[in-house]
Amino acid sequence: MNITRINHVAIVVNDLDEAIHTYHDKLGLTVSKRLVMPEQEVEIAFLPTGESAIELISPITESSGVAKYLAKRGEGLHHICLEVPDVAMSLAELAARDVQLINNECIPAAEGMGFFVHPKAAHGVLIEFLEPYQEEEQTDG
Repeated sequence: MNITRINHVAIVVNDLDEAIHTYHDKLGLTVSKRLVMPEQEVEIAFLPTGESAIELISPITESSGVAKYLAKRGEGLHHICLEVPDVAMSLAELAARDVQLINNECIPAAEGMGFFVHPKAAHGVLIEFLEPYQEEEQTDG
């Protein structure tokens, strides 16, 4: 498996505007992209940090998985995203190694296609594998 870089570190927050204020006004980061993902019931913002990014995630419904995560664990680190050139191949490799996965198939993500490794399989850390969309495939959310 060829992991090329850490694409982003995701932080779950109660209030996206408040978090953007903190990360922008106090830490000096700039939002490059903000979008709502209705299928995941979240709103997200990406703040580039060199070759990687911080992704801020906030629920838009009280019943979403992220809302449940917030209720149980509070704000903080949600997942680490590892970038790969072929996400389907990575999924197949990890499944063949009997790694506990959350997704048995690739799913749309904000910036490409991905899947998640269960935290129980990675010492308590939720890990996303992502194959970014090519520039011509990107759409404005």
